[in-house]
Amino acid sequence: MKKIKSKYDIFRQKTQIIIYGSNTFSGRLFDLILLGLILLSVLLVMMDTVEGINQKYHSQLLICEWIITVFFTIEFILRIISIQKPLKYVFSFYGIIDLMAILPMFLSIFFPATNVLTIVRVLRFFRLFKILHIPQISQQSKQLREAMEASKEKILVFIYFIVITAVIIGSLMYVVEGKESGFTSIPIGIYWSIVTLTTVGYGDISPATPLGQFLASMVMIMGYGVIAVPTGIVTAEFAKSSLKNSVVSSKKKCKKCNSEVHFDSAKYCHECGTELTNN
Repeated sequence: MKKIKSKYDIFRQKTQIIIYGSNTFSGRLFDLILLGLILLSVLLVMMDTVEGINQKYHSQLLICEWIITVFFTIEFILRIISIQKPLKYVFSFYGIIDLMAILPMFLSIFFPATNVLTIVRVLRFFRLFKILHIPQISQQSKQLREAMEASKEKILVFIYFIVITAVIIGSLMYVVEGKESGFTSIPIGIYWSIVTLTTVGYGDISPATPLGQFLASMVMIMGYGVIAVPTGIVTAEFAKSSLKNSVVSSKKKCKKCNSEVHFDSAKYCHECGTELTNN
């Protein structure tokens, strides 16, 4: 016997098609309206921080922000009730971002300054990649994610090394320069070493002694390595991911090293240089 759907089930089904079904006309229209409201919301928050605009139109801007917040809140609730596994959405990447998009305005009732945090709604523009369904963008996004995941251990080790180096250099500068040059404590020295290592160089503290200036010069040179190393790590992993995702492993296999990771147009194995033949 065929089960008759209740009005609630029909409502859930239609809501799911509109909110999650970006392949339908109603779904794409909803997505475009949503993106438009996100953009408008971000612009409103920005304008509210401009003193001249804030003084004249604060009330109007606040009303608009609350209208958009109510819309986002209803949308968030509908996303939860329209799917079979609501908790999976709530604790997903997009679910957390959607929740962060509405919380600051409600918190501003008790803490007025927090309404500025609604600027995090700009993160919702990540949905643009899902809406457009452009294969090239999806592929590049996947490769970048794989590269970041593959290099995270190396980057953590590198950061650990940099932290230790900053502590040592900061302590040395405190001993060498002392309070006369502005290095009033080891934490201040560590702050200076981090600023210098990252090539920011605020200039609020600078060494005055010849030894201190020599150490500063060494730190400045090391700073270029700080920029180059993590960039090289991620770039290398990205290149590996690009190679992995642009191979045809079923047709070409190296007879010598059995490697199956090759470009479709490759004539020689990139691992050992042996000529490739189709299987």
